[in-house]
Amino acid sequence: MNVCASSVRPSTPLRALSSPLDIVKLRPLMEQTRGLPSIRIALIDGPVAVDHAALAASKVRGIGDAAAACLGRPGDACTHGTLVAGVLIASRESGAPAICPDCTLIVRPIFSEKATGADRMPVATLDQLAEAIVDSVNASAQVLNVSAALGGPSGRAERRIIEALDHAAHRGSIVVVAAGNRATGSSPITRHPWVLPVVACDSAGRPAPDSNLSHSVGMRGLRAPGEKIRSVDAGGTLRDFSGTSAAAPFVTGTVALLRALFPDATANDLRIAVTQIATSRRTTVVPPLLDASAAFRSLALRYGAAMS
Repeated sequence: MNVCASSVRPSTPLRALSSPLDIVKLRPLMEQTRGLPSIRIALIDGPVAVDHAALAASKVRGIGDAAAACLGRPGDACTHGTLVAGVLIASRESGAPAICPDCTLIVRPIFSEKATGADRMPVATLDQLAEAIVDSVNASAQVLNVSAALGGPSGRAERRIIEALDHAAHRGSIVVVAAGNRATGSSPITRHPWVLPVVACDSAGRPAPDSNLSHSVGMRGLRAPGEKIRSVDAGGTLRDFSGTSAAAPFVTGTVALLRALFPDATANDLRIAVTQIATSRRTTVVPPLLDASAAFRSLALRYGAAMS
C-alpha cells in the first residue's frame, strides 16, 4: 500500500476532472448508471471517515465487529481508506471520481489506526488479509477492493490466502488488488488466477515506474490512473494521492457499474469483459489499459444493451 498524499487543493466539479475518467473511458458508463444499493463493494483497507460530507449520503457499513468508521483523529489508515472510498462512492459533486455513489460499501479494515510515523505505512499480514477476504465474501460482496502492504509472509499464511481467494472464486466475488509500489515482481496474491492485479499509470497511460510488474500481472491485470488522483480526505477536504491503491478502485468501480447494468452476467463474464483476457495478449509484464467502454460493448454483445 502506498499513501502518496499531496497538499490539499480547492474542490473541483466532476466534469472538470476529465483526465483519470477519460483515460479509461469510464465517463460514458457513469452516465448510464450510478450503481445500485444491491451492488456490494468490500473495501479491504483502512477505516473510512463516514462523517465526511461527501460520503454522508452513501451506504457504508462494517462487517461484524469491524468498525467502518475512523476513531478519533484521522491517522494514515483512516486517510488511506477514505481516499479510496471517495474514488468509489463519494458524491458526484464532491470533486472525487465518485464512480459508483449508489453502491453499498462494506468496509473491512485490516490496518490499525495507531500512529505509524512519517516514515512508515500501515501493514497487514497475509493471515489478516485472508480473514478479511473470507469475511467480505461471506457478507455477499460481489467485488472486493484490496490495497495492502503485507508483512511477515510464510508458507502457512500463503496457503491461507490461496484458500481465501479460492473461496472468493467459488462464490463469484471478483477480487481487485493493487499490485504494489515497490518496482518488484509478483506476490502470492497477484499470482492467484482469480485476482485482477492493477498497475498505476500516468495521465498518458504509461505504467508508473514504481508499480510492481510480473508475468502474472501482465497476463491477467490492468493499468488504471494512479497519478495525483483527487479524492476526499479524512480531514473533510480534498487531497491527491498516487500509486496502485489509487488505481485499483477505477477497476473495482467499473466492475460494479457493469454488474448494475448486466445483472445476469456471471462473475467470469465480467472478468473477461473488463480484462479482455479472451483476446490475445503478448507475453509481457505490462498489462493493458482499462477500457470501460470496450468492456460494456463486450457484455452488450452477449446480454443485449446499448450505450445511451
